[in-house]
Amino acid sequence: MNEFFSIFIIPGGLLLIFMLLSLIRLILGPTVPDRIVALDTMNTLVVAGMILVGAAYEEVIYVDVAIVYALLSYIGTLYVAKYLEGGPKK
Repeated sequence: MNEFFSIFIIPGGLLLIFMLLSLIRLILGPTVPDRIVALDTMNTLVVAGMILVGAAYEEVIYVDVAIVYALLSYIGTLYVAKYLEGGPKK
């Protein structure tokens, strides 16, 4: 195994542990806002993982994909929050 990639094992492992903890919070709840925050946390960790992979392979495309994914995740969170709030007021 290349020494260069061994630098990324610890951060990658920590990201996986944090994703597992977020998945547990997503499953257990107990409320819908808790689950939304857990899902948003998982999305943020996925973005961090994409950037870590991009740094490991020295490819900019992973960072570009991470930026688009973060934007779509943010918009999705806004829509879910608006839905839970009760939708548009008339």
